[in-house]
Parts: sequence; structure tokens; C-alpha cells
Amino acid sequence: MIHPEWSYQAVLYEMNVRQLTPEGTLRAAAAFLPSLKELGIDAVWLMPVYPIGERDRKGSLGSYYSIRDYCAVNSELGTMADFDDFVARAHRLGIRVLLDWVTNHTSRDARWVAEQPAWYERDAAGEPLVPWDWSDTAKLDYANPEVWEAQAEAMEFWLREHDVDGFRCDMAMLVPVAFWNRTVPRLRRVKRDLFMLAEAEERNLFDEGAFDACYAWQMHHLLNDVARQRVRVTALRDYIYADRERYPRSAMRLAFTSNHDENTWSGSEFTRMGDAREIMAVFTFVVPRGLPLIYTGQEIGYDHSFAFFDRDPIPAYRTNSFTDFYRRLAAMRHANPALAAGERGGEMIELRNNAEDCLMTLVREVGGNRVVAQLNLSPWTIQTDYYTGIYAGMYTDALTGAPYELRGHVDEIMAPWSYRILRR
Repeated sequence: MIHPEWSYQAVLYEMNVRQLTPEGTLRAAAAFLPSLKELGIDAVWLMPVYPIGERDRKGSLGSYYSIRDYCAVNSELGTMADFDDFVARAHRLGIRVLLDWVTNHTSRDARWVAEQPAWYERDAAGEPLVPWDWSDTAKLDYANPEVWEAQAEAMEFWLREHDVDGFRCDMAMLVPVAFWNRTVPRLRRVKRDLFMLAEAEERNLFDEGAFDACYAWQMHHLLNDVARQRVRVTALRDYIYADRERYPRSAMRLAFTSNHDENTWSGSEFTRMGDAREIMAVFTFVVPRGLPLIYTGQEIGYDHSFAFFDRDPIPAYRTNSFTDFYRRLAAMRHANPALAAGERGGEMIELRNNAEDCLMTLVREVGGNRVVAQLNLSPWTIQTDYYTGIYAGMYTDALTGAPYELRGHVDEIMAPWSYRILRR
């Protein structure tokens, strides 16, 4: 599968418009785009911007994912003109814009509930079915082909009329994969370099090329578990090799230490990962096939779980050492084709070491570009001892730019959660 050219070495940013600024608007968020460009962001994924249902609303403002109208903008965020200005400003900076798309359900007072009642699954009382415990939503009926057509038309609306570059598809596995296989080619006829990201891990999402990327949820949970030492790094290594066999080589995997779900319901990366949070972020930028994601606030080290249904803005947005850290990670990714996602990046070659339940020593190489990662994914000081063979030689530290000689025999102490990334 051929992905959009910009996506192979991309860094994604999930923007929580409600919480990013004191204003909580698209206009205020657009002012951040030059800073995101400087950070090294290639595409901004906007959490849903549509009007939110009022029936059975949760909290004071409701859930982004309880959508009343797929073809409008939530007035709390601004106007359609504000949205268009956001996209235009992003495009002038070379940043793509991805919309969050929710196919499985609408709000309980959505336009479609009144206008197209046959488009919903119903409970025994004849009310629109509530999926899971999402009591503010109504489940669409994908046994009805009209639902497929209506969803496709709404997605086309944003491509044709508002120039978005793709979609992050919420809980993509809850609707038939046949829907995606039929709809996405139609969307790509509208926008040839469309980018599709699935919030799901099902292998069949890639069978007919509907999606460019999917979440690496299992890997994310392993990162949390390694950080807490519930499992050792051997579990993470086993995952990478198994994942290589499960998916086509072209499949990109969204790699992250936080997102809106994790941050709200499980805590920030500071809470979940503690002292391991930095090395885990580095890992998401070097893992094979990975497509790294930064969530709102991570780029300034904001240690807070955002309220999901209410206003809870960042009180003071100031760039700092965390900003510089992510900027260096993004620059590293852009400078090294070996770190590309999908079929263009280098596969993982391991250098066997003396402490493989703690250390990962790996090489990714493609087209004359080589990256060597030395990672102590443990809370212990390790006396490392391993041979580098043909990979010995002079390198540049990928994050500091300093020269570094990788000796044929590595015998050194690595501090807890420490790392070194080398390139040549």
C-alpha cells in the first residue's frame, strides 16, 4: 500500500481544542500552529469539532463523541469560517489536518434521530440503543445501507468543502469492515493523498487497504506495565516480533505515551509511567513501524488529567525543556529514513546483550541510514556487556549532535531508564 508521502516520517499531534487555551476555541488554537510547526508536527488530529448532544449530556459541556450534526461546527469552538481558517493556516505551514470521525453512534438528540429514525438500532422499548455504557449516545444500524451512504456523504463534505486531509476513526472496529472497504476508496477519489487512522487493532482493517495506520493499544499498555515493572522488557520484545507477523509490512502503528482516553481515565504519563516517561516517549519514536503521537500538554510537561466533559484549560502555556525534548525527537525522526513507519522504515535488528530482561539494544537501517538505540528499560543500574560486530564505528548522537564512537565491545554502566540514540 502507498501512503501519503508526508506520513512516512510524520509526527502527529492530538489537539484537545476545549482545553488547549483559556478561550477553548478554534481561533485561539490556530494561533498555536506556528509553535506546532516549530515543534516538528506534521499533522494535527482535531478531537471532534461537531455540535454536541444535549439529551442525557454528561458534565456541563458533554462528550465530544456525542455528535448531533456531522456537518456543522460546535458553536462553543467557533464557526465554520473559524474551522476553515484553521485548516488554511495549517496548510500554509505544511501541517495536515485530520478530523476525528465517529461512525458507530450519534447523540440521542441528533438530527438523524428525528429525520431518519430507521437508521438506528432499537431496544425493547423502541428507543435508540445505547452502546456499552455511553448513555448519551444512540447506536446507528449498519444493517441499513442508507447509513453507509449518509456517513460517506458526510465525510466527503469535509474533504470537498473544507479541505481536511484525513480522519482518525473512533472505535473503527465497531462497524463492519466492509463499510470501510467500500467507503475509503470513494473518499480517496476525492482526495488522493487521504490519510486514514483507525482507533482499533483488528488485522482485517488492512486487508483491502482501507487504513494507513491503526492504534498500537497493546504496545501502549505494555509500556505502562514495563514502567511499573509489572512485566519486563522481554514482553515488549516479544510483542514487537509478534506484531511483525500479524500485520502487513505497510501497516503503520500509532505509538504513544498518552492520548485523550489515557490522560482522562488512567492519568497523565507522569502518573502512569513515573521516571520511565522520558524513555518511553523515546521508544515511541524508534519502534519499528511506529507513527508517534504527542497529546495536548505533553509538549510542555503538563502533569494533569483533563476533565472530559467540562472546561479544564491549561492554566499557563509556556515552552520549556519538555518542548525542547519533543522538538529533538521530531527532528530525529525527520532526519532518519530508517525510523520511517510502514514499509519504508528499517526493521528491528537486535544486538544480543547480557541483560535482555532490562536492555534493548537494536538497530534500524535503510538506504544507507542507520540508527542504533541503546535503551535501559528498567529501574536498575545495569553493567552492560555486548558486542556490536559490523555496527561498530563512529556515529552522531541523534538527540545532541555530539560525535560518538560505538566500540566493538560495549562494557559500560547504564543508569535506570537511560538511553542513547545514535545515527550515521
